[in-house]
Amino acid sequence: MQDINVDPYGIQIMAPKGMSYTIRINSLPCIAANILKQEMLSLGADVAVAKNALTGKIKNTDCLLMGNLSQFQRLNIKLNQQPFGLNRLAEDISRALLNYKKNNFILDLGRYKIKLRLRPVIMGIVNLTPDSFSGDGLYRASSIGHRTSSIIDFVENLVRDGADIIDVGGESSRPDAKPLSLKEELQRTIPVIKKISKKIKVPISIDTYKPEVAQQALANGALIVNDITGLRNPKMRKLIAQYKAAAIIMHMKGNPRTMQKKPVYESLIDEILKYLNRSVELALFSGIAEDKIIVDPGIGFGKTVEHNLEIIQKLKEFKVLGYPILIGTSRKSFIGKILNAGLQERIFGTVSACVLAVKNGADMVRVHDVKAVKQALKIAQKINSL
Repeated sequence: MQDINVDPYGIQIMAPKGMSYTIRINSLPCIAANILKQEMLSLGADVAVAKNALTGKIKNTDCLLMGNLSQFQRLNIKLNQQPFGLNRLAEDISRALLNYKKNNFILDLGRYKIKLRLRPVIMGIVNLTPDSFSGDGLYRASSIGHRTSSIIDFVENLVRDGADIIDVGGESSRPDAKPLSLKEELQRTIPVIKKISKKIKVPISIDTYKPEVAQQALANGALIVNDITGLRNPKMRKLIAQYKAAAIIMHMKGNPRTMQKKPVYESLIDEILKYLNRSVELALFSGIAEDKIIVDPGIGFGKTVEHNLEIIQKLKEFKVLGYPILIGTSRKSFIGKILNAGLQERIFGTVSACVLAVKNGADMVRVHDVKAVKQALKIAQKINSL
């Protein structure tokens, strides 16, 4: 419209008519669904419902609302006057559309403020394990002093290569991994965090589900807790709130020892969204600030190859939550299975997955190969900004 010199006031009126959305609502009472359909039809839009929603054979139906932004705005005015919970549904629709359209988000990390959705943020992985699935475990049998010095050099290289955040983890979460003792995890991670917090000028994240590890990490310079269990432990939620830290809330089906044993979903994206939404509500209730929450759909954590691909393809759907989206595809087995590639041969697959994930809605990518991913994303961003 600007290119053809439309009047600014006209653009303001007409732009919402060019923004089309499909919104899914689960398990709405049929009487409410029928009112909703009639209201949408009166606006020139429509609602798809189950074939028996009009006959009374079923009590509830899922709905697909199809319309443009202007129609949804007018729908909400109508719904505010309706019974059967439709006034509350209007609030939910407004919130979903607002979150979906949100194109900026400032992640508050104390002395660091990271602007998201302007450019993708890269989280560099530091695996302080001898048995990482990706083959990059840094916890070797050398002397402690030599090992720590090598790890610090490795971290500084990640930052030079373009890492915006460093994610430190001491326990492997690969499929079939055995739990690590608290003592061993503390020994692996805390001395390193103490050192690198004084050496680097980017935020540090601790990858752990143990509150005791998180507490010591936060006390020694970490600013983010990356919890693969999605903050299921109330002690972890309370601790993060106490330290005013940020939280990465991830979806995982089962636990690392069982998660890849034939995972099944009735509706993959819906189930992950429901889990993450509930986890976010618990985080907020526990006192974690809104501008300190990141969500992660959990690639590879209780998902098949097809599940992982569907998540990447439909990442934009997670925007309705209203929080930055982190995706972790780096060197994972689904890439190896597709390419028939070993651990050290997955860099091109990782780069491809990261570029497409960002294009489809990811705000952050967690990777081993920082330099390669940084370069690829920079080129993709330049092309997309034209």
